[in-house]
Amino acid sequence: MSEQTGRHSHVPVLLRRVGELLGPAISTDGAVLVDATLGLAGHAAHLLAAHPGLRLVGLDRDPDALEIAGNRLAAFADRVTLVHTVYDGIADALAGIGLAATGSVQGVLFDLGVSSMQLDAAERGFAYAKDAPLDMRMDPTTGITAAQVLNSYSHGELARVLSTYGEERFAGRIASEVLRRREVEPFTTSARLVEVLYAAIPAATRRTGGHPAKRTFQALRIEVNGELDALAGAVPAALDALAPDGRAVFMSYQSLEDRVVKQEVVARTRSRSPEGLPVELPGQGPEMRALTRGAEKATAAEVEENPRAAPVRLRAVERIAPLDPAHPSRPPQDRSTRDHRRSQ
Repeated sequence: MSEQTGRHSHVPVLLRRVGELLGPAISTDGAVLVDATLGLAGHAAHLLAAHPGLRLVGLDRDPDALEIAGNRLAAFADRVTLVHTVYDGIADALAGIGLAATGSVQGVLFDLGVSSMQLDAAERGFAYAKDAPLDMRMDPTTGITAAQVLNSYSHGELARVLSTYGEERFAGRIASEVLRRREVEPFTTSARLVEVLYAAIPAATRRTGGHPAKRTFQALRIEVNGELDALAGAVPAALDALAPDGRAVFMSYQSLEDRVVKQEVVARTRSRSPEGLPVELPGQGPEMRALTRGAEKATAAEVEENPRAAPVRLRAVERIAPLDPAHPSRPPQDRSTRDHRRSQ
């Protein structure tokens, strides 16, 4: 059944499964859960209600989402801290409430991609089915817009974005068409971009594989928000933050996100002892164990209840050994440098 949050309809994806996976780690009094992608707080509200001793640290880059989430979580206000930040700001968010960046939390949740609120708000420009300004910023107070990307990037830069972040095989053709048309009139709305995509992508291809705009809109959104750069820093920071027996759940909605998560999860669940040894070397065993076999998908019943669950890929891990200071994770990318690049 759909939940209503103001004017936004929101059904949290895999709510029951998330509760099952995180529950054993966050059921003790004083446990801390970091919801790194708070959104409309559907998962957070459920977990706070189910675990009366739980403390939540909720992160989101979207100030509108934080306001809505704060209202929704008002009944739990004494156990909730909301932080306006990108999800690779986990360490700073924890420091702000007096917690260490390593070994200090019992649970972490990532529900990646675009939130229901952002998709449903036509003026944000995320949905290609609605004509709207080409914005696509998850934090509308900072950074470049999708229109600025289309109107200022070179052919090579734009083709790279579409190919890398959208896995669009006609990236070069689309980039050429964008550059030709922006000389006549700059891009401002999504409908005009969709027209370009219909013109650039062959008709035979348009008849298969879903809407021809899907890959381009995904690529622009990732570029505008620096999503994969942020995620590459956020996943190791989140796993470092887990205390022994702490658990992390990651829900991805496209292959690029899932690849970033998978690489870090595999590295943390693998032994560092040389292959062929009869015993594990001290301190060289895996620091995490996988709680899922590969990436779990939504069931047919879950997709029927919530169509936005169809592409989800869920991975979960539990910390079985303290973080080894001799083998720290790679440091997160410097966010100020990345944001400066995106602001040009």
